[in-house]
Amino acid sequence: MLRQIGAIVAKDLAAELHTREIVSAMLVFATMAILIFSFALDLRGASGRAAAPGVLWTTIAFSGTLGLSRSLAREQQNGGLSGLLLAVEERSVIFFGKAAGSFVLMLLVVVVLLPLGSVLLNVNLLRPDIAGVMVLGTVGYAAVGTLLAAIAVNTRAREVMLPILALPVLVPLLIAAVQATAGLLEGMVPVDSWIRMLVVYDLVMIAVGVVTFEYVVEG
Repeated sequence: MLRQIGAIVAKDLAAELHTREIVSAMLVFATMAILIFSFALDLRGASGRAAAPGVLWTTIAFSGTLGLSRSLAREQQNGGLSGLLLAVEERSVIFFGKAAGSFVLMLLVVVVLLPLGSVLLNVNLLRPDIAGVMVLGTVGYAAVGTLLAAIAVNTRAREVMLPILALPVLVPLLIAAVQATAGLLEGMVPVDSWIRMLVVYDLVMIAVGVVTFEYVVEG
């Protein structure tokens, strides 16, 4: 099973290295969004620390949705999804493989956003604890986005449908991620409950994806 998941991830990353269409679109969108926020808002001093978590996670949310939508659409256009369904007996393997590939691509965007956000938002985001929150949030985002992208890819307006489906489901994750990031930046606010919420959300959404992905892709 792990070999099959690894093969799917390797296939997705190889395709992305060849075209660079998903990461390029995500990076351009994320960079432009955080630049606009930095110029539109007064981010000096305490106001910068207060606004930075919301700006950061809003940017990650919309750039991630863009990448997830394009990833599944590419699979359907070139017949890759049908090939995976024929090659892999356990549908959960496809879910884990696609989610892991999306997680890696989103993580690349986060790696670029953290130093860029530190400069533009006047806060120190290059910290291990904040990186940990980013990883937890990205895991949940990739799991939810992969499942809902598989639903949206079969609709005519898939580019519009995925944000409509995903963002309401992602509200608890985004609230917990923003609050945890803000608490870490403030330094004296306990964030244990928010981090636990992120962990529970990730586990629940991964379980939901494993159980329902077969019905989504074969329905």
